[in-house]
Amino acid sequence: MIKDQKRFGAEWDSRSTFFSHAILMLWFIRGTFRRLWFKSSKGVLLIGRNVKIRSAHKLVVGRNFVLEDSCELNCNCVSKMVFGNNVTIGSKAIIRPSNIYGGAVGQGLIVGDNSNIGPYSYIGCSGLISIGNNVMISPRVSIYAENHNFQNPDVIMKDQGVTRQKVTIEDDCWIASNSIILAGVTVGKGSVIGAGSVVTKDVPAFSIVAGNPAKIIKSRLQ
Repeated sequence: MIKDQKRFGAEWDSRSTFFSHAILMLWFIRGTFRRLWFKSSKGVLLIGRNVKIRSAHKLVVGRNFVLEDSCELNCNCVSKMVFGNNVTIGSKAIIRPSNIYGGAVGQGLIVGDNSNIGPYSYIGCSGLISIGNNVMISPRVSIYAENHNFQNPDVIMKDQGVTRQKVTIEDDCWIASNSIILAGVTVGKGSVIGAGSVVTKDVPAFSIVAGNPAKIIKSRLQ
């Protein structure tokens, strides 16, 4: 069997490579049928088992788009949900601009080329979330583009509505596992967010931040 050297290097034994190719072929077949409902798609599309895609007519994907097992992608947003080339959404990740049972329709998500969203991550894109090129989002990362209003103590918080604010993650960032990025934040180009961080303020380009709330540890330019 000829190996795909880009995906399966010399350290892969023949049996492991065979089974991986078999699984990817099933994902390819599933993607071939389900892409018929997308707004647009290009190149190879791989879709794992138990993947939920809602409002697929608003989904735009580039080449080599991968949706791993049991992830959920709700595309009901104001305009469209856009993913660039070579983007992977990890197993059991949830991307949700809107609820399936009604309520306000969210702004959605834009993801650039060569970026990934890790397994078990939650992307709450009721406000617009923009993720650049070559961004690594590790497992169990949460990003929120809205906050509940709570200023009036005489009104229950559920009835005070929300405030939506755009979240931007610029090119070539690494968001490590279990990090939380809150509404209104911009993470500058080339930055690293340490594992378990809670990011409440803008992060300058090429910074390394960590903690709760996240603080600048050092600059990568030093």
